[in-house]
Amino acid sequence: MDKDGDPIAGVHDALEAAYKGGIRNIVALRGDPPHGQETWTATEGGFTCALDLVKYIRTEYGDKFGVAVAGYPEGHPNAITELKPGEEANMTDAEKGRCSKFDGITYVCKDEDYKKEMDYLKQKVDAGSVFKTFVTDCRKWGIECPIVPGLMCLNAYGGFKKMTKFCKARVPQELNDKMDSIKDDTDALKAFGVEFGAEVCQELTDFGCEVLHFYTLNLEKVVYGITDQLGLTDSVAGKSDESDAKSMQAVGSAWARVGDKVKCTRGEGTLQEIRKDGVAVICMEKWNVVAGEEQAEEPLVYLQAGQYEKL
Repeated sequence: MDKDGDPIAGVHDALEAAYKGGIRNIVALRGDPPHGQETWTATEGGFTCALDLVKYIRTEYGDKFGVAVAGYPEGHPNAITELKPGEEANMTDAEKGRCSKFDGITYVCKDEDYKKEMDYLKQKVDAGSVFKTFVTDCRKWGIECPIVPGLMCLNAYGGFKKMTKFCKARVPQELNDKMDSIKDDTDALKAFGVEFGAEVCQELTDFGCEVLHFYTLNLEKVVYGITDQLGLTDSVAGKSDESDAKSMQAVGSAWARVGDKVKCTRGEGTLQEIRKDGVAVICMEKWNVVAGEEQAEEPLVYLQAGQYEKL
């Protein structure tokens, strides 16, 4: 996100558009690495972390926005260490409660790194802006703001495995076993996603959480199933339609699907197709033509995810 090469100006314009559009609550995140990259790096001249963004919002907009920030009960993925064979025996009780294991390797946010995480979270909250043990720790650190649990529902086996491994999230063995047993049955997996999700949400509300935040990823069926079971909605799950789910392509924090208007460095057009390899076929309708350059005759361009965005 930038404006004429200035990333902060691009953020400012986005905040201006949000405010003018009636949006008053912002979740301030650093963000993930661009598609195809393993490591996040700061853009030259831009913010280096979420704390910078929070401070910028408060400086430029005062209290016009409510600002929420992210907290990581098991530590941010960048703060999680891969343990060498034998090191598991030296873990503290707190580390044992945060550790995870993938492919026979144990990962943990060590106590000294967890302290850094909590100190940083406190800075973000103090600048204006995560569960039972985590909430208790937050209070110990003097973090008194409301803590809203973020819930990513169980929709597909592949997504479950990818995200838990990416985040080095601690997954109970019984949950892993259950997901393995139904990984090839889409309907059974979604039904379990509703059942398990409703149990988790009920436990959270019993604990005192007044707000639940769902990461729907434009897949509403499981979320509606959960809210139906909790009595928050009435039979809306049966009305959901995810028939277009396979036509959606993630672009940053937005989604573009076949038929949507999109833009890229070459101009604007309509997304016609998303191929299995991720290549998007766009029928151009408005070209950005440089002086002295002829407009391309071929109306189609072929772009990778991250090279275009939804209008």
